Amino acid sequence: MAYHKRPVSSYQPCDTFFVESYDDFRAPRMDPKEHARLIARERQYAIAEELSKVASDEFREDIMSHMLDMDVETLPDVESIDIQTEIQWFMRPYLLDFLIEAHTAFQLLPSTLFLTINLLDRYCSRRVVYKRHYQLVGCAALLIAAKYGDKKDRVPTIKELKSMCCSLYDDDMFVQMEWHVLQTLDWTIGHPTIDSFLQVAVMDTSYDPEVEHMALYISEISQFHREFVSKPSSDLAKASLALARCILNRPQPRHTEWASQYDSMTLVGLSQQLHQPSQVLFRKYSSSHYSRVSKILEQFLARQASVASYSPPSPPETTESKPYEGEVGLATPQKASHLSNMPHGYITPPITPENDAFANGVVVGPSACSPSPTPQPSMPYMTAQSYHAEIPYSQQQYLEPQMSFGPGY
Repeated sequence: MAYHKRPVSSYQPCDTFFVESYDDFRAPRMDPKEHARLIARERQYAIAEELSKVASDEFREDIMSHMLDMDVETLPDVESIDIQTEIQWFMRPYLLDFLIEAHTAFQLLPSTLFLTINLLDRYCSRRVVYKRHYQLVGCAALLIAAKYGDKKDRVPTIKELKSMCCSLYDDDMFVQMEWHVLQTLDWTIGHPTIDSFLQVAVMDTSYDPEVEHMALYISEISQFHREFVSKPSSDLAKASLALARCILNRPQPRHTEWASQYDSMTLVGLSQQLHQPSQVLFRKYSSSHYSRVSKILEQFLARQASVASYSPPSPPETTESKPYEGEVGLATPQKASHLSNMPHGYITPPITPENDAFANGVVVGPSACSPSPTPQPSMPYMTAQSYHAEIPYSQQQYLEPQMSFGPGY
């Protein structure tokens, strides 16, 4: 089709995105002064980045030592969470699914999610938490973490969090819970998250988005399970990175590097929890933004399962040797046959999901709010709006922190 140029006055408004000529729609020329300012600003950013890199190299050991000390000091106590009277470990995946969906909806930084989970666990290890307040504590932790380290324009508002909770809690309940979490933690918010240690580990290597996204995916899977709640973030970061490189067939770092000194038991524990991830987390990392690492991991596990189920053909039976004629008792020595305890030449660790209700469920999405889950033999998988009170707000007497939250441990 040929296009003919016409005068500008002859063009008529068109509802489509196609135009007949691009000559009259050129971008306006930039003012020389504005162009010079833009170049100067970019040069300043480049100089600042270079100076920051020089400073980080000079003080890297001091920074790492400080991060490791903070990592130990801000770890939650999993045994204190065990003695909670109402909240149970099987409820944790439902709340984390809700927090992951909220974190993704507001496009917050990865460190904000890990800090949110850390604040939630530290609070639950110091205070008695009622089941009807469990989601409220998670929202308060997300709000604090976003204000602490994320962009100001992306911090969720109380109105938005209230809407995500189906208006179960009033505005003042979010404010009071936020204040109560800060008071309980003695206003100590900072915590070196897993992704911060991952950034340190890959600082001296070439950029590989698949490895970094796979390590983040494995790290977020670990947050769903009790055995990793009290694990230091540095150990989880190193083990997740080593496991990600193994899955993607990438070379491991030299033994002299910090990232190579991972705990083998932590790596094995992580590998046993990859088979049944949260469906919300799987959908999050199946996007191109995260290199579709959840689908890559699923394909890898399927190949591993097919290799493990393959049984090679049995060798032909060997005839038993007989003694030499004329010499009684002299026979050809035969090698004793022993049954190996390792099928196919390697140990296959058992898969032990943390809870049957979460592992066997399916994500179904009614938008209406449902009551809080109760421990049943076969509980259906619930969506992000699953933690809701069974008692109306007028009967909760929430405005008294001493009565609402109970004494500390």
